Amino acid sequence: MQDITAGQYQLVYNFFSFTIAAMAATTLFLWLNRSQVAKYYRPAITISGLVTFIAAYHYVRILDSWDGAYEVIDGTITATGVAFNDAYRYVDWLLTVPLLLVELILVMRLSKSETISKSVRLGTLAAVMILLGYPGEISDAAGVRWLWWSLSMIPFLWIVYELFVGLRASLESQPASARGLVNTARYLTIFAWAFYPIVFLFPMLGLQGGVADTFVQVGYSIADIVAKAVFGILIFFIAVRKSEAEGEEASA
Repeated sequence: MQDITAGQYQLVYNFFSFTIAAMAATTLFLWLNRSQVAKYYRPAITISGLVTFIAAYHYVRILDSWDGAYEVIDGTITATGVAFNDAYRYVDWLLTVPLLLVELILVMRLSKSETISKSVRLGTLAAVMILLGYPGEISDAAGVRWLWWSLSMIPFLWIVYELFVGLRASLESQPASARGLVNTARYLTIFAWAFYPIVFLFPMLGLQGGVADTFVQVGYSIADIVAKAVFGILIFFIAVRKSEAEGEEASA
């Protein structure tokens, strides 16, 4: 870890704290309101809340690791020598990113065979994408980072193709009142996910030291809030709209 300024340290610390609050609040909202949607959509809401619960837990660990990596000496923030643990973030992604795709597929209410095949395929691609990104994340060598970034972009682009081409036909089968929200969920997934590889590139684009650390940690936190908390709320409202359109009793 590089020495950073007090302002940079506090900015990252506060973003981690805000992310914990956002994830925890979203988890409570989703789980407490499961009864507002029809039974078929409740597993999607449960998974969505599980995603934000896992993220909240890992951000607690990330915040603790960040706090342990620095100390105040004579009013200056300096590295303690204890490395900030990037593995917490990647363990979180390995668990939550495949689940994000599964919750989107479940709320679309595809056929059973299509739901299973898409969930397995996209979930596997998401896990492979995360695993390929980690070696580059922990490396200080630009060449190594570029290599693993390029490799991780292969499953990423495959997922993008599946979302925009593979699920496009399924949009027509969605209720008119929910179709726009489902399409928004597809775009939000791509937008949020595209931010991760951009943040990954910051140290390779001239940012150095504490500036690079700050941009990366804040960037990943923003992406996680959008990809998990905001996306989870969107999934909930899709489920509500579809429950109403399909005339199913939510409280049954």
